[in-house]
Amino acid sequence: MPEISQIKAKTENYKSTVPVTWCPGCGDFSVLHAVYKAMGILSLDPKDTVIASGIGCSGRLPIFTTCYGFHGVHGRVLPTATGIKLANPKLHVFAVGGDGDGLAIGGGHFPHAARRNVDITYIMLDNSIYGLTKGQASPTTGKNSSARSLPYGAAEDNLNPIGLALAYNASFVARGFSGQLNQLIDLIVRAARHPGFSFLHVISPCVVFNNTYPYYSKNVTMIPDSHDPKNKLAALDLWQDPDKTYIGVFHEVIRDSYAKRTEKIIDIAQSKGKGDMNFLLDSFR
Repeated sequence: MPEISQIKAKTENYKSTVPVTWCPGCGDFSVLHAVYKAMGILSLDPKDTVIASGIGCSGRLPIFTTCYGFHGVHGRVLPTATGIKLANPKLHVFAVGGDGDGLAIGGGHFPHAARRNVDITYIMLDNSIYGLTKGQASPTTGKNSSARSLPYGAAEDNLNPIGLALAYNASFVARGFSGQLNQLIDLIVRAARHPGFSFLHVISPCVVFNNTYPYYSKNVTMIPDSHDPKNKLAALDLWQDPDKTYIGVFHEVIRDSYAKRTEKIIDIAQSKGKGDMNFLLDSFR
């Protein structure tokens, strides 16, 4: 990851004066630091950068930066980020949310953001628990997990964000771990540079209600350099490996963004000449 040493802007440029209020040891600290570093590598101007967020611990992330931020309602971060990007395509737009925000009430927005391929970066901070409400099962809580409010485990099978993103045909699909900072910085940079919808799943343990640091610290495995991100079948094999939790870029292909496809439709429509409203209305009589 040579770019880590090529940071052009100081991390401090992106730090707001608002005190960070996450619990000591929260994985989101590492993600926030990675965002600062990645923005420095990308030389993003805070006034041209927007971070939209959903509800949950991760939803606080924008206020700890000097970028423009939008803390929206539960599960609506992707429509918000999509609207911001389409309104001003020159902005760099990040969407940040948790596993509950993105896969429960917001689960219906995920496939449509992926299929539209809007040029935004969606970072899902996954702690596999509802931390703010003291430990209820989230969509990614495993059946064998135990927490204060789940002494006998969760009753439901869990969703897998990587599997969903691959099934939704997202053009960039990657996973990071808050315990692997340098790789996480590199993944955020790659996701932000991807021309289209980039999805970055980040395992970000909650040390209070679902401390998975000991498990993932031992079990995350780097995706081999030999993996071809264009090979979706190979990406599916990595995701389904029962013995390993891979981190890195699973899948990346380039296809036209929503904005580019919309421009083509506009060009085709305008090439047919000036419209006639009366003719259009008469056609419905």
